[in-house]
Amino acid sequence: MNECRAKGAIVNFNEWMKSVPAQISGDSLWKMEAYRLALFSSDLGWHDVSKLLSDKRTLDVSSQLYRSLGSIGANLAEGYSRGTGRDRARFYEYSLGSARESRHWYYKGRHILAERVLQHRLGLLTEIIRLLLKTVPEQRGSALRDETAPYYCERDADVIKMVDQPIGNLFENIPMP
Repeated sequence: MNECRAKGAIVNFNEWMKSVPAQISGDSLWKMEAYRLALFSSDLGWHDVSKLLSDKRTLDVSSQLYRSLGSIGANLAEGYSRGTGRDRARFYEYSLGSARESRHWYYKGRHILAERVLQHRLGLLTEIIRLLLKTVPEQRGSALRDETAPYYCERDADVIKMVDQPIGNLFENIPMP
């Protein structure tokens, strides 16, 4: 990538998007917000996983986290290319499961990652989940079990709480481990 991806650098979403090769950003899949956020979260996860690898107690957590983060975007990419809405929905559901799994692994790594990093990544993954909870039923033509879940967050000091308004700014001043 470019210099803004240097270890420990705080990267904002717009700078990161400029660093994505045209072969990816020029594809129609790039129009899908959940895909862009999934790719961004996996790039951020690279740094987080590197931090988790520094402690033997979180070796397995780091491996699981890296795989689940990568699976979000990979399943969106595969599903996007499917011919029917039901087939697409199946892969989008896999992405939804991977996003929730990633959130789980981030929580398990909370003892190593800085609180601000943890809260940012949980918020970013929650935004991906919110988008997928809307996208899956649109593709499938039927509702999900938890379609009414309030996937909106608000920052209160160093805690993110669920509220009925959109997630705050996740795209500037990105905390790094």
